[in-house]
Amino acid sequence: MEKIDFKKSLIDYRGKKNILVEVKIPPRKYLMIDGKGDPNKSPEFQLSIEALYPIAYKLKFASKIDLKKDYVVMPLEGLWWSKDMTSFTTARDKSKWDWTLMIHQPEWITKSMFQEIVKKVSLKSPPKLLEEVRFETLKENLCVQTLHVGSFDDEGEILEKMHCQYIPENKLQLTGKHHEIYLSDFRKVKTDKLRTILRQPVLRV
Repeated sequence: MEKIDFKKSLIDYRGKKNILVEVKIPPRKYLMIDGKGDPNKSPEFQLSIEALYPIAYKLKFASKIDLKKDYVVMPLEGLWWSKDMTSFTTARDKSKWDWTLMIHQPEWITKSMFQEIVKKVSLKSPPKLLEEVRFETLKENLCVQTLHVGSFDDEGEILEKMHCQYIPENKLQLTGKHHEIYLSDFRKVKTDKLRTILRQPVLRV
């Protein structure tokens, strides 16, 4: 049975360091959970991760056994937003951030499969925030994205270039939420080696 790695086949997970490009992203299915505040200080952030992954792995195994379709569990992703967008670029005030953590799901995973897996996860040592996880489709369409290599705290420069230069100069405007895809496991990889896709949905004006 072939094991599919969507990181290798989907444009969502591609990028060149600090090169801003426009991409069209079709609707994607995700496991999602919401939170707010500084991810480095909020216990809710870690608890949210702990709620997502048991569901993601059990869905993978169910797909392999029941549907004969195997795939690599996808990396953590996050939507980030704030009333003051400068908190992402210049001020970097993480206490003002709201977020949704996510894990991408193959198109053949259904809501009924998700609901059944949540029931199974709840039977033995369920994660604290299990009931907060939902299954939704994210629609982004036209986006500007790039690959950032290095610390999350060093994203400000390329994000300011994206928001304040590239997007207005190309007759685009921001819409939707700032999207990050963590290609590296930030629990294991050195800060200066972290690889993160940075994406911003836009509209053409």
